[in-house]
Amino acid sequence: MSARVLLLGGTGDALRIARALGPAHVYSLAGLGRVPADLPCAVRVGGFGGADGLARYLADEQIALVLDATHPYAAQISANAARACAQARVPYWALRRAPWQPQPDDDWRMVDDWTGVTQAIAPYARVLFTSGREPLAHLDEVPAHQHWTVRCLDAHPGHARAQVIDARGPFTHEGERTLFAAGRFDVIVSKNSGGAATEAKLAVARERGLPVVMMRRPTLPPAQREFASVQDALDALANLNQRNIDV
Repeated sequence: MSARVLLLGGTGDALRIARALGPAHVYSLAGLGRVPADLPCAVRVGGFGGADGLARYLADEQIALVLDATHPYAAQISANAARACAQARVPYWALRRAPWQPQPDDDWRMVDDWTGVTQAIAPYARVLFTSGREPLAHLDEVPAHQHWTVRCLDAHPGHARAQVIDARGPFTHEGERTLFAAGRFDVIVSKNSGGAATEAKLAVARERGLPVVMMRRPTLPPAQREFASVQDALDALANLNQRNIDV
């Protein structure tokens, strides 16, 4: 059997890498979003049972390399992957997308957690959440003076003071302008995900002079090799191919 790569994904960047992998390799998804059906590699959906379970999987499936291309905020998955690779003595590589940097006219309010978010948005009336599914667990907590718009991957019912938009990027500048104008938002909540797919919201917030409540990135484990771009990761995999790891 050819040496195998396990790609930990769930992001657009990971999907681009998965499309370059051959059938010997595995693309792993947590199962929280749509599962692509047209990939040349194998697809595995679901958890591994923590770091110990992943270490067993690496040994059982003869995985030769793990490439972590999960979301920058998937800190627990990354921690489990690094620990499992150490246990199984398998190289741990990671795609570490660069964070966005505030521009001179940006008004970012940095917070660490949900409590920080709720405190930062308290003075505002119309909130746009672009920070994932976490607000869905708090839709019954919307203050009487606020209306929330939550954009995430999940379809979910809203109510009189909360609208849920299920949408996946990339989002265009003009599309974000239309959304912001219709929603009359006075504050935005975001994770510092980096990348171009969802960056337009920051440009529109800047244009409109809106504050952005920005959640700080969690600390991620170090990897033997870290890549700033998809192309860098693909180039490294191509070099592995020259050493009889069939990618």
